[in-house]
Order: sequence, then structure tokens, then C-alpha cells
Amino acid sequence: MQDENFVEGFSKLNKQEKIDWLVSRYLARSQEARSLLERYWHTDKQVQSLHDGFIENTLTNYWLPYAVAPNFLINGQTYAVPMVTEESSVVAAAAKAAKFWYPFGGFRAQVMGKIKLGHIHFLFHGQREKLQHFFEQTRDEFLHRLKPFTENMEKRGGGILSVELEDWTHRLDHYYTLTFRFDTADSMGANFINTILEEWADYMEETYPSYGHPDEMKIIMRILSNHNPGCRVRVTVEAPEDALARKTGLTDYTHRFETAVKIAQVNPYRAVTHNKGIMNGIDAVVLATGNDFRAVEAGAHAFAASGGEYRSLSFVERENGKFVFGLEVPLAVGTVGGMTRLHPLAGLSMELLGNPDAGQLMQIIASVGLAQNFSAVHSLITEGIQTGHMRMHLNNILNQLGATPDEAEQLRLHFANRKAHVRAVKEALNRLRNKK
Repeated sequence: MQDENFVEGFSKLNKQEKIDWLVSRYLARSQEARSLLERYWHTDKQVQSLHDGFIENTLTNYWLPYAVAPNFLINGQTYAVPMVTEESSVVAAAAKAAKFWYPFGGFRAQVMGKIKLGHIHFLFHGQREKLQHFFEQTRDEFLHRLKPFTENMEKRGGGILSVELEDWTHRLDHYYTLTFRFDTADSMGANFINTILEEWADYMEETYPSYGHPDEMKIIMRILSNHNPGCRVRVTVEAPEDALARKTGLTDYTHRFETAVKIAQVNPYRAVTHNKGIMNGIDAVVLATGNDFRAVEAGAHAFAASGGEYRSLSFVERENGKFVFGLEVPLAVGTVGGMTRLHPLAGLSMELLGNPDAGQLMQIIASVGLAQNFSAVHSLITEGIQTGHMRMHLNNILNQLGATPDEAEQLRLHFANRKAHVRAVKEALNRLRNKK
């Protein structure tokens, strides 16, 4: 029996009809809800129409702050990096780290590879030798048949790099994959990869009956992988240890820092939070450039666990009086196609960054991830994370407590050198009001 709120054909309703249905069934404050949804519509109907088409069942826009972190010196070029995030301290932390490392030459980044993976997952009930023979006999033919789908990518320097048959029957009975390695040039490449995999799988099902009984082979899935360890970037910052001691006022600064990172390499409870800090920076730039932060997140965490234990994505090296702090992370991103050009602000982000190619964007994003991690670890081993975080969070607290502009200004001065915990801010606001 269906619940009274079950709806058929919801996607076929226009936007106003969707809102009417939602408000009448789920939202008691109907007029307030309607007003809130409409308040976030773009005043330019053409822009709003563009946003409505990004996903299905769009009702309104959910705004997030768009900011820049300046002074990022990356491979000798200075950037103001666009970031989209709701977390108050992220942009400030990234900018602070960029400024910290600028006089030491900034960030040195290098793309380690741009290989992306996709798989055809299938079951085969027969002899492996028979399957291997089928694969070897049809591979070149299938590659030729795929030319209409690959030629444009090949013109841009990408395409299918290799196809291999892999035996997974030791993990699951009858399970095999065809593993594809791709270079998708400057595009993220999801649609290209999935198209190739689906076409190849169709050819397999069409062709196999000439080699064996059709029931021997059963295609289960054909889909790209977001675990792309061959599409990764390495970024480092470095400085003399004595210079860092003078800058921070701590003679054991680099030892403290190294130990904090080593803890994240051996303790998964710390590693998850450590890497979350890295992704604070990475995700913000990925979002600002219209790329897929969920895919990047999944790939980064898989890479962090690829050694059998979940560990830090960043590392420290200390040798001959030199301190090196670095990060190596997979980043499957693009600068053409998808939302990178369709969303107007994503296009602006690309222009702001000098219209980078995919490799350059990987280097920029990884640099922001390392900067974010540096700021977090630096705070943890010195004043603690809450002092800076709560100082940045103070505006949100003041808004929640309904502070007037005059009250907010006085409390910002009051908490300039104090920890701005919610309770402390509330008590200070009450004392201020009681004086009036």
C-alpha cells in the first residue's frame, strides 16, 4: 500500500507545481517556505534557466560563498585561487599558508601521471584459455570499430592507452575484468570513458557467440573507476630548518611538525581527520572550477588506504638541515567539458587561473590541499586549532545570536585575542546588553 505522499510523475511537473506539491505535504510554514525558495532564484531568468537544467527537480539555488586565496606561488607563477566552501576557516587558512611559504619559493608541483581507469566487469563460465583467446582475437578489431568514438580524443592527445584481461576468480567465482587505461587530455573524461566501455561490452556480447556458447559470458557492469592512482600529482614546500625556527619562534618546530605528520601515518583515527583537512582545500577549488569533488574525494581516500592501512596523504622529509613538506594525491579533473565551462562561475574560475590545462589545474589544486594541511598541522602543534577556527567562526555565532552591527563590532574587538566559544560569546553579548 502506497503512502499518501507517494507521487507519480513528479519530474514532469513544472517548477511551481513541484513547489506547491512539496509545500502542501511537507512544509507547515507554507508562505515562508515559498518565499525562501523564491528568494534564492537568480534575478536573470536566463541564468536561472541554466541552473534549473543542471539537475532534475530543481526548486531553487543553494548558495555557497565564492572566495579567492591570494599569494599562491606555484612553480614560479603567482595565483589568486578561487575557492567555494561553507567552512569559515578554510580560505583564511589557505591564504595564510600561501603567504607563509611565498618567501621560501612557494609550492613546487609535478604531475606524476594522467592515466585514468575503466572496467568491464563480467562473469565467465568456461576455461580461461578460451576467454584469453577470444580477447586476443577481437581486441584490434574492437579498437578499430571504436575509432568514431576515439578520434576526437586522439586529436587532443588522448585516447585508449591499453586494454588488459584480468582474472579475479581468486576473489569471486567466475569474475573477470577488462581493464582499460585512458588518457582523456584536458577533460575529466567520464562520458568518454563510459561510452567506450559500453560500446566494447556490446561488441563482446555481439561477437562471443562465434567463439562459444552465449551463456558462458555475462556482462555485469561497464563503468569508469574513481580510483586512479596513475593520475596523480606531487607538490612540496621546503625551507631551511633554522629559518623556520626563527619564523615561528620555536626551536623544535620542524621536529614537532614531523612528529604530527608521522602520527597521521600510523594512526588511522588521526589520519582521517588529517586528510579531511587536505580535502577542505582540494574540494573548495574542485567545486569552484566545476569539477567532481565526490570523485576526487573517493579517489584520494582510496589512495590513502592503498598500502593496506589508511594513512596520511602528506609527508615530511628532514635532511641536512632542510625541511620538506609534501603531498601526493590522485586528482582526476578536467578543464574542458562538463560543468567546467557550462557554469558561468566555473568559467570565470578558469579565466582567473589563466585558463590552465588539466595538468596545471592538478598542480594548483594539490598546492591548495598542501597549504590547508600545513595550516592545520601548524595550528595543532602551536596554539591549537580552536583559537583560529573559532575566531573565524565568530561572525556566524554573532549572526545566530542576533547581534546588532554595533554589538558585533564590540565583540570582535573583545575576542581578538580570546577563544570565541559559543558560550563565551553568548555570555559576553548578554553582559554587553545588560550594561545598556
